[in-house]
Amino acid sequence: KDFNLSNEKDAQASGSDENLERGNWSNKADYLLSMVGYAVGLGNVWRFPYLTYQNGGGAFLIPYTLMLALAGLPLFFMECSLGQFASLGPVSVWRILPLFQGVGITMVIISTFVTIYYNVIIAYALYYLFASFQKVLPWSDCFSWADEFCSKTRLVSDCNATLDGEIIHANYSFITNNNLTCMNGSINYKPVQFPSEQYWNKVTLQRSSGLDETGNIVWYLALCLLLSWMIVGAALFKGIKSSGKVVYFTALFPYVILLILLVRGATLEGARDGIEYYIGTQSNITKLMEAEVWKDAATQIFYSLSVAWGGLVALSSYNKFHNNCYSDAIMVCVTNCLTSIFAGFAIFSILGHMAFVSKRPVSEVVDSGFDLAFVAYPEALSKLPVSPLWSFLFFFMLVLLGLDSQFASIETLTTTIHDIYPEAMKKLRVPITLGVCILLFFLGLICVTQAGIYWVNLIDHFCAGWGILIAAVLEIIGIVYIYGGNRFIEDIEMMIGKKSRLFWLWWRACWFFITPVLLMAILVWSLVTFSTPTYGSVLYPTWGTVVGWCMIIFCVIWIPVIAIVKIAKAEGNLCQRIVSCCRPAANWGPYLECHRGERYSHVVDPKNEKEHEIPTVSGFIY
Repeated sequence: KDFNLSNEKDAQASGSDENLERGNWSNKADYLLSMVGYAVGLGNVWRFPYLTYQNGGGAFLIPYTLMLALAGLPLFFMECSLGQFASLGPVSVWRILPLFQGVGITMVIISTFVTIYYNVIIAYALYYLFASFQKVLPWSDCFSWADEFCSKTRLVSDCNATLDGEIIHANYSFITNNNLTCMNGSINYKPVQFPSEQYWNKVTLQRSSGLDETGNIVWYLALCLLLSWMIVGAALFKGIKSSGKVVYFTALFPYVILLILLVRGATLEGARDGIEYYIGTQSNITKLMEAEVWKDAATQIFYSLSVAWGGLVALSSYNKFHNNCYSDAIMVCVTNCLTSIFAGFAIFSILGHMAFVSKRPVSEVVDSGFDLAFVAYPEALSKLPVSPLWSFLFFFMLVLLGLDSQFASIETLTTTIHDIYPEAMKKLRVPITLGVCILLFFLGLICVTQAGIYWVNLIDHFCAGWGILIAAVLEIIGIVYIYGGNRFIEDIEMMIGKKSRLFWLWWRACWFFITPVLLMAILVWSLVTFSTPTYGSVLYPTWGTVVGWCMIIFCVIWIPVIAIVKIAKAEGNLCQRIVSCCRPAANWGPYLECHRGERYSHVVDPKNEKEHEIPTVSGFIY
C-alpha cells in the first residue's frame, strides 16, 4: 500500500497521468477553468440581471445566496465527489445504484438535446459577430430590409389634452396643430418596432409565421452553425488534454470583455439610472414575501450551476483521486454567482444609457433571453461611439461563454462512450469525437430554418426543465437514502481525508432533507404553473406541444425502463431482485486498485465487464 501511495505521489509531482487508461487533467487549473466555463454560460449574462431587476433589486441576492447554499452547492459538491471517486461518466457511475442507472442515461440524452440548440445560439452570436465588421452596424437604422413599422423613435398616436377647459381625446397631429399638450399618462403610441428587432426577425432569422411554416434553411446561419461545430471538434479532438488548454482563453477572456464593457458603460450618461434599476436605490424587501421570487432564485441557481446535466460528473471523473473536490466545488459555485452579479452591472449600465438617449424609462428597454442578447443590447450598442467595436466585443464574449459550456457538454457524451467502449475510444477518439459533432450538426439544421427559433424555444421549454429536475431529485434520493448518505460521506473522506462531525453537519442537513424538499417544491411548482410554449405573441400548434411532450418523455422514460431491465435480469423473487438492484454493483469503487483500501478490497476489476454483478444489456447497461 505504501509503495502504491509513493508511486501516486511521484506521478502527481511529475504531472503525469495517475489513471493511464482514462487520463487525467494535465493540472488543476485546466479542471477549474473547465468547470467555471461549464457553469458560467449565457444565462449569467442574459437572465440573472433581469431576474434581479424584476424581483426587488439587491434584495433578490438574499434568496439567491440562500438557494446557492441550500440547493446549488450541495448538489454540485455531490456530483463532483461522485465522478472523482469512481472515475466514471454519468451513466457508468450508476454502478453505485444499478436500479437508477436510467437517471444517468436521462442526463446524457437531455444534454444531447440541449447541445443541439445551444450551438445554434452560438451560431446566432457568430453571425452578429461577423455583422459587426462594418462601419455602420446593420441594425442601427431602418435600412432596405425594414417595413413601414420600423422606427428609431416611438411615434405618438393619440392622447388626452385640455381644450377650452374640457378634456378631449384626439390624434397627435390635431394636438400639435393646435399647440396643445398631452396629459401625463394618456399617451398612446403607434405600434412600431426598433431596427434591432426587425433586423433580428427579418434578416438574422428570416422568421416564419410559426412552427407550421418551416421554410428554407437560412444558409448563413447554417454556415455559422458549421463553424461553431468545427471549433468544438477542434478543441476536443484530444479530449481533456486539448480542451483543458483552450479554456484558458474561452473561460478567462469573457471577464476581460465584461470589465471593458463595465468601464465603458459606467462613463456613459444615464448609466446610473440603469444600475439603480438593477440593484435598486432602495431594494424592495417586501418582494421576499412572494413565493415567485424564491422560485426564480432556486431555478436560476439550479440551471446556472449546470447540476444534473451529467457534465459535472464527467469533468470530475478525470481528476486525480485525492484532489480536494470540496474546495473546488465552493470556489466554482462562488465564482459563478459573482460572475452573474458582475455581469449585471455591465449590462444595465449600457441599457441605462440607451434609455437616456431614447428618452424612455429603463423598464422599457430591459429584457432577458434572446430579446436582451439580440435586440435590446445590440440596440444600445448601436448608439455608442465606435459602435462596431463594442458590438464585436459583446458578441465575441457571448461566443466564448457558449463555447466553453459546449465543450463540457460534448465531453459528457464522449466520456459516456469511453466508459462503454474504452478500447474503441482509445484507438478512435478523434474520429468518434468528430462523428458526434457532425451528427449533432445535422440534427441542428432544423433549428436554422426559418422556423428554427421556434424549435430552439420548444426544446428549451421542455427538455431543459422538468427532465433535469426529475433527474436531480432521483439522484439525491438514490445516493442519500438508498446507497446511504453516511456511506457516501465515507467515500468522500477516502479522497479528501477524515473530517469532523461538525464539518459534515451542514452537508447532512442539506443532503438528507433541505435539498430534496427544495427540488421537489420546484418540480411541483413547475408542473402546476405549466403553460403551453409561446415565442413572443406566437402560439405553438397543438402538434408542436405534443412533440415537446414526446421529447421529455423520451428523455425520462429510460429511468423506469432501465429499472425494469435490471430487475428482470436479477435473480430471486421480486423483492430479492429489487434489493439486489439497490446494492452497488460488484465493480463499484475507486477505479484504481491503489485507492481502494480495505473498504473496497473486494471490488472486481472495473475494466473486466464479464465480472460485473449486473449483466450487460445491448452493451450499454452494465
